[in-house]
Amino acid sequence: MDAVRNVIPDSMPLLLRISASDWAEGGIDAEASVRMARAASEHGVDLVDVSSGGAVAWQQIPAGPGYQTGFAARIRRETGVRTGTVGLLTSAGQAEHAVATGQADGVFIARAALRDPHWWLRAAFELGHELAWPPQYERAIPRHSF
Repeated sequence: MDAVRNVIPDSMPLLLRISASDWAEGGIDAEASVRMARAASEHGVDLVDVSSGGAVAWQQIPAGPGYQTGFAARIRRETGVRTGTVGLLTSAGQAEHAVATGQADGVFIARAALRDPHWWLRAAFELGHELAWPPQYERAIPRHSF
């Protein structure tokens, strides 16, 4: 972290993605993740992207919308470090809720955006925000066509 922070501009945020839980006995847990996030912050990390593991077949992961946001919320609350959350947050409303309720400072959308490359435009529209269309789409897709 120190080596990266030393070579990137101060204006560039340094993000660290962690697995806050292995969901397995003897693996990484929430307490260790809080300590890791605190240490990362001391070494110049601006935001911790909080995910969780899935490395062994016998894990019992309680997957569902927002199932990982509790980890991000705890890290944010106990360390003051900015966090991002992930984990089956597929709708604009779910993402907005995670931020509005202080569970995280941001939401990282991955699979939903892979399934729908216009996810960002749809989410902005659903939440009542104006988002510029990419210039190459201006003539092909009418505004607010959702």
